[in-house]
Amino acid sequence: MTKQFDTIIENIGQLLTMNHGDGPLKGKEMSELPVLTNAAIGINEGLIDWIGTHEEAQSHKATERIDAEGKLVTPGLVDPHTHLVFGGSREHEMALKQQGVPYLEILKRGGGILSTVGATREASEEELLKKARFHLDRMISYGVTTVEAKSGYGLDKETELKQLRVAKKLNDEHAADLVSTFLGAHAIPPGYKERSDEFLQEMLDMLSDIEKENLAEFVDIFCETGVFTVEQSRRFLKAAKDKGFSVKIHADEIDPLGGTEMATEIGATSGDHLVGASDKGIQALGETDTIAVLLPGTSFYLNKGKFANARGMLEAGAAVALSTDFNPGSSPTENLQFIMSLASLQLKMTPEEIWNAVTVNSAYAIKRGEQAGKLKEGRKADIILWDAPNYHYIPYHYGVNHTNTVMKNGRIIYRKEKLHEQLSTH
Repeated sequence: MTKQFDTIIENIGQLLTMNHGDGPLKGKEMSELPVLTNAAIGINEGLIDWIGTHEEAQSHKATERIDAEGKLVTPGLVDPHTHLVFGGSREHEMALKQQGVPYLEILKRGGGILSTVGATREASEEELLKKARFHLDRMISYGVTTVEAKSGYGLDKETELKQLRVAKKLNDEHAADLVSTFLGAHAIPPGYKERSDEFLQEMLDMLSDIEKENLAEFVDIFCETGVFTVEQSRRFLKAAKDKGFSVKIHADEIDPLGGTEMATEIGATSGDHLVGASDKGIQALGETDTIAVLLPGTSFYLNKGKFANARGMLEAGAAVALSTDFNPGSSPTENLQFIMSLASLQLKMTPEEIWNAVTVNSAYAIKRGEQAGKLKEGRKADIILWDAPNYHYIPYHYGVNHTNTVMKNGRIIYRKEKLHEQLSTH
């Protein structure tokens, strides 16, 4: 029977639908990656209406036909941990780090996170919107169509709300889908060093305003030595849950404090970083639904020589996701493809595990598992055509952009600029 489509993508070399299982993929499930070859996709009204073979596609009609030319085709990638909205940048700190200047000394000189806090407080909402849109556009160019965005560079009510309003406006105006997280508890601001509980209460008091304006779905906290303790983090996140928010946690990034275990105990949607996660914490991840969001770009950029124990987590049966941790201080990159390469080289993850980690599991890590990360009839046509013959190629060929075409809701929003056929007349 002949069907009519708005768009048909045909002549697909390898198609990863990621439609293999319900819920996040855990442990050995992450090594499964069914591949359709010689495939085609039919799109109507922004949704996937049909998936079949290239030969079957020839009997169907379409307003537009896209020849994939044997390329790899996948769902749009999902980046589940970013600090998208901020003012300023911190490139001047690189030279100090290379000279061995400790972070606390950089802070004392006006750098570090407090530098970003100052720049974010000074920036207008319009300035922050323009800057965040620039970075989000770049994420799109790397094949990302759904992004989590945290606040956390205000550390006061006015600026935190400003950041969240920018993220909400971007979600309304931009092609990409944004999921907002309130990270007011990102650091202890000056003047609160001995009164961190008081500061956390001020952040909790903001939740009624955040809920009223529908500014965030998640609440996060930075649980680390010198910032917030495990007990403070537990109380803070439980209070947020009681107010109806889902919770995440920056846990065990440097020291094994027990943040991973606590995240699983309170039912956090995800525990993020986890470089210092203990064996007990890793075991707990395998026994619960908390997703491990790993950020190898941060370990790489900080050059500490230690990465999260991804293999241990997978062997324990955990669900693992990957993210850029895009931020101005410890991971200034929008390139999730580079993170895929780091996952291969430093986390020892297989290509199959990596693809599941940047699609299905990343979507579930921000509660978008039923909307993003899969190509399935009835779902949004968020589709990437890659300049690659197979899925192994992307993590293998590192440091460049393999994206050819990005479709969001069935509409092309990015296409690789082609060099002029003749670059010179000489």
